Amino acid sequence: MRFAAWTGLVIGAMMLAQWLVFIAAGQVPEFETEPYAIAFHLVAELATAGALIVAGVALLRGWRRATGLALVAFGMLAYTSINSPGYFAQLGQWPLVAMFAVVLVVSLAAVARLLALPADT
Repeated sequence: MRFAAWTGLVIGAMMLAQWLVFIAAGQVPEFETEPYAIAFHLVAELATAGALIVAGVALLRGWRRATGLALVAFGMLAYTSINSPGYFAQLGQWPLVAMFAVVLVVSLAAVARLLALPADT
């Protein structure tokens, strides 16, 4: 459970940090070219990061139903880890594509560990 908790906390915090850096550096041209699309995308990314952080805290504190919350949060992360790399692949930014592959593998490992827990956690 600690692996999944810390995975959620770290990846959630890194998602927030990555977006703050991209926005602060002016590396989000979609604000000008596709403002509605990027707004919806940002809401989805922030919801995923928030869910991961809340799930991580819930798991560490042993909250009832924390496992279910974590499974939802990691499901959100799995979706973004499959969907988002296409943008970076189109730009030829292969290290970021590889980063998403690593995130997907780590998140699936966290899900496997959560599913191995007794049902009442």
